[in-house]
Amino acid sequence: MDHVTGFRCMLCGAEYGLDEVDYVCPLHGDDGILDVVYDYDAIGARLSREALAACPERTMWRYKALLPVAPDAVVPPLRVGWTPLYPAPRLAEKVGLETVWVKDDGVNPTASFKDRASALAVVKAQAAGAEVITTASTGNAAAALAGLAASVGLPAVIFVPRSAPPAKIAQHLIYGARVFLVDGSYDDAFELTLKVAREVHWYNRNTAYNPFMTEGKKTAAYEICEQLDWQVPDVVFVPVGDGCIIGGMHKGFKDLLALGWTDRMPRLMGIQAEGSSPLVQAFDRGLAAEDMVPVAVHTVADSICASLPRDRVKALAAVRQTGGAFLAVSDAEILGAIPIIAQATGVFCEPAAAASYAGLVSAVDKGMVSAGERVVLLLTGSGLKDVGSAMKTVAAPPVVAPTLDALRAVL
Repeated sequence: MDHVTGFRCMLCGAEYGLDEVDYVCPLHGDDGILDVVYDYDAIGARLSREALAACPERTMWRYKALLPVAPDAVVPPLRVGWTPLYPAPRLAEKVGLETVWVKDDGVNPTASFKDRASALAVVKAQAAGAEVITTASTGNAAAALAGLAASVGLPAVIFVPRSAPPAKIAQHLIYGARVFLVDGSYDDAFELTLKVAREVHWYNRNTAYNPFMTEGKKTAAYEICEQLDWQVPDVVFVPVGDGCIIGGMHKGFKDLLALGWTDRMPRLMGIQAEGSSPLVQAFDRGLAAEDMVPVAVHTVADSICASLPRDRVKALAAVRQTGGAFLAVSDAEILGAIPIIAQATGVFCEPAAAASYAGLVSAVDKGMVSAGERVVLLLTGSGLKDVGSAMKTVAAPPVVAPTLDALRAVL
């Protein structure tokens, strides 16, 4: 991996070799999130946009040369990434814009964006000789890890809040992971995972603790640009909980700019639920990530519920450095967006994913997006993850007797 030069602490700038640290900067304890550093000249000497276009691989691994893995690394067999980017003209019309696309990551193997990070986690765990891999999650990251680990026969141990949606817990169990329902919040599950992983030497996939998770998630930014023939969109809307996805998107767009494959960055708009919006508050108040404190949270969008976002350093940098913003939307707006997206695009997404469209509506109302700008909505998870929430947005269908007369009466 001579294209990877090491790690850099996001808080103090300290640099480390790949073999010097496992997960975080030792100067800051568990909060010392690291960034993976690359030699872009070395990458550019081996790979070009033209060479990439000729690559037959249609998964996230088409970008292997841009990831912290060895060229001959064996990757999981499941098809992760290269998800569709659909034009959404009817969504655009609803908000008075000319061009909107939706990036549907609900088609990944376990039906969420989190498969990207988990695929890379499995590769890194196997390279490290780990016998068990673990994570804390509100549901999707755990499902992703359980599925990707199952695909290579790697035992997985999952910690999720007991309030996680049943469909997500079902995935964990069906994939054969060992599951612990934590009687507490996601943050409680996260802390427990850190302790047990250190105690028994399991490989830890936790977001904003394992620096490689950002690297898996950045592949969606590569795909968006390549799918748009390297024409960078003006604005990308990203649902935000812990902040790792928006941090990953930022890293991906920065990589492409550093390689000279693109000529600018899109504005990144981080969308949080009103009931779980610590990053919105920090952004509005001009706070640094280290000055943030936990807040009480509650939202129907469980995938973006976090009282103190673990990847807050990267999330705030992503928005501030691209001239974007953090916006909060209500649970009612989030739920209302689910059928709007589905009926305008044919894509059924979970509440957290629908927050991206709710955020777009809010941004347009505030004059933050102009009519001619090209917009991408990142849809991070399938609606089948939380059917109960989706059913709250539609009326129950009528029951009719199996006769034409009965049907005519209802019609």
